Amino acid sequence: MAWNDGAAQPRPGVLVAPTWAGRNEFACDKARALAELGYVGFALDLYGDGRVGEGPAACSALMAPFMADRALLQGRMLAAFEALRQQPEVDPGRIGAIGFCFGGLCVLDLARSGADAAAVVSFHGLLSPPPDAGPSPVQARVLVLHGYDDPMAPPDHLLALADEFSAAGADWQFHAYGGTQHAFTNPMANDPAMGTVYNPVADRRSWQSMTNFLAEVLK
Repeated sequence: MAWNDGAAQPRPGVLVAPTWAGRNEFACDKARALAELGYVGFALDLYGDGRVGEGPAACSALMAPFMADRALLQGRMLAAFEALRQQPEVDPGRIGAIGFCFGGLCVLDLARSGADAAAVVSFHGLLSPPPDAGPSPVQARVLVLHGYDDPMAPPDHLLALADEFSAAGADWQFHAYGGTQHAFTNPMANDPAMGTVYNPVADRRSWQSMTNFLAEVLK
């Protein structure tokens, strides 16, 4: 958890849901960057015990139980949401969540759970809903920042998500970046063979879009 001691308290809190690797320095750096913007940033340890995957096989093995059991995933996200809400530095009525790759799916599932988060932001997230899930009210305002050429979440997934969140009554918006693939904010994940390609322009634009969105909703 990162915050600025010099800022007035309490202040808005923002969860950071990590990539499939778990809570590594990429996630922690995002929490610190949020603190510089005036929030309490909380990089959550989704897998527990500080477990972090090294390489695709290890990361996939850590993520797989949560993809197979979306109720488990939503329960873990709700637990993190409640943990952040209880921190004395945080205004419990002003909490958001951002997530990257698998973490993007995590924050969308937090919204799907009906949690009273004020805002969720998905960066190059996976978009598919839980299987057999019917529409349920989404309270959070939703921003999806997405590479249009993402092979893991092609354009038809965006359209399906739009239909899903419209049926749920959500306030949603999508920003799609042309010529941009998966993991576009993460230079350490650059692997064209997997369709993960860092894009500095989309990285900068998406962070600015998130900054504007959180300022509108949380401050």
